[in-house]
Amino acid sequence: MEEILRQIELFDSTMEGLENGEIRVAEKTEDGWVVNPEVKQVILSGFRLGRLTEMPGGFLDKDTYPVRKFTVEDGVRIVPGGSSVRRGAFLAPSVVMMPPAYVNVGAYVDEGTMIDSHALVGSCAQIGKHVHLSAASQIGGVLEPVGALPVIIEDNVFIGGNCGIYEGTIVRENAVIGTGVIINASTAIYDATTGEWIRRNENGQMVVPEGAVVVAGSRPVTKGPGAEAGIHLYCPVIVKYRDSKTDSSTSLEDLLR
Repeated sequence: MEEILRQIELFDSTMEGLENGEIRVAEKTEDGWVVNPEVKQVILSGFRLGRLTEMPGGFLDKDTYPVRKFTVEDGVRIVPGGSSVRRGAFLAPSVVMMPPAYVNVGAYVDEGTMIDSHALVGSCAQIGKHVHLSAASQIGGVLEPVGALPVIIEDNVFIGGNCGIYEGTIVRENAVIGTGVIINASTAIYDATTGEWIRRNENGQMVVPEGAVVVAGSRPVTKGPGAEAGIHLYCPVIVKYRDSKTDSSTSLEDLLR
């Protein structure tokens, strides 16, 4: 019993630290982004420690993971219409959530970010400052394995509607991800400005370069019946790097925040 109480105390203090931004699942260091597996372990322990219960609105979940409540003093705008933030997620002041949207446990969303309608910030995802997650964009989450880096969206990134960023992808600062682009660790990105392919790095992560403008493209199958039939496979393509024209079309309106 004593050990259970100790685990509950650790879990509660970790949730508090995550919610006020003092603890993060992943942090940027001089050597790049690193994951804090011990924090993930504590998050996972909440599912074991909790009991299934009925929550307001008719939802059924572990009682260790209720929906977060905010006050005016938090400086977060959550527009009415079905959005929710799970316990253990951090939303900085000036974050805006349009309905319906969802932020899962362990996620970190920094100041000035807009989470648009039907957008998802998955478990442990790290979202930087002044990011725009357009309608129906999906930022994948990861709790297991505990050593896996979550999806990282750095500062000033613009993500278009119906995008999907998965499998520990890192999107560097100022990048623009065009409507409908899917990025994961398995599908190489073609840089049309250099003629080079960007593939997962030695840590298994796909990294979108700083300032890259990525759109949905395709590449032809070069062997077998698929080539003979003229089949193409999906492929994200960097068409250019951010410039003044891109900035004008993706600029964020401070008045909305």
